[in-house]
Amino acid sequence: MDAFVNVEDLCVSFGDLAVVRDVSFSIRRGETYGIVGESGSGKSTILRAMLGLHHAWTGRMTVDSQPLGKRRDRSSYRKMQMVFQDPYSSLHPRKTVDSLLSEALAIHDIPDRFERVATALRSVGLDPAFRYRFPHQLSGGQRQRVAIARALIIEPEIVLLDEPTSALDVAVQAEILNLLQDMRAARNLTYLLVSHDLGVVTHMCDRVAVMRNGVFEEEVDCTQTFAPAKSYGQQLLALSEGRPATEASAAMLGPQSCPSDQKP
Repeated sequence: MDAFVNVEDLCVSFGDLAVVRDVSFSIRRGETYGIVGESGSGKSTILRAMLGLHHAWTGRMTVDSQPLGKRRDRSSYRKMQMVFQDPYSSLHPRKTVDSLLSEALAIHDIPDRFERVATALRSVGLDPAFRYRFPHQLSGGQRQRVAIARALIIEPEIVLLDEPTSALDVAVQAEILNLLQDMRAARNLTYLLVSHDLGVVTHMCDRVAVMRNGVFEEEVDCTQTFAPAKSYGQQLLALSEGRPATEASAAMLGPQSCPSDQKP
């Protein structure tokens, strides 16, 4: 299958500091591709360069064979959206949920905004009455559901996931990861997921790149089992196996359900 997303020789710098060096990978349509590594290894920087939030990069990036430049138009943003790590800071505190979701529709001139907001909230397990609440009136899990709804309401094909559960407690992590899996299957979405949690990445992803100090050390197929060939990946695996499986990974079973606290 041809690559839907292709990144070649990506380098990202902040001044004289090279944060990402000669990174290359490809993602098939409908696949979940993961990047795992320690904090500060450059994982999130790759996502921000792909989304156009960092301009100091070199290399080549394409989506569906179309090049991604350093400046993006609205059509590229409609094709690719991002869910950020911290649901407490990614939502404007003075805007209602309705305003946050409607704003994305307005930017892209998408009609029927009232109905679309209600549908988007239902799709992430929230009652439409949540549209009248402010972020401070929501739990962490509810905020991340709103963030996912905001990313998906304009119907992108690619979603960049920047540690989407790391700010949540383990029980809520499982709910959000299950939701993301359900949305991927229902909409044939393509995901790029970065995390330092090996259990989450290997459970969610088809293939995983192991990243260290700004470079990819290796790529591992996760369709059967995560079996890195190089020492750093083996160290990550040993650390992961040296402690009990996270409750989030263990709880990722069965279809997505709407917990009782999602009702207003």
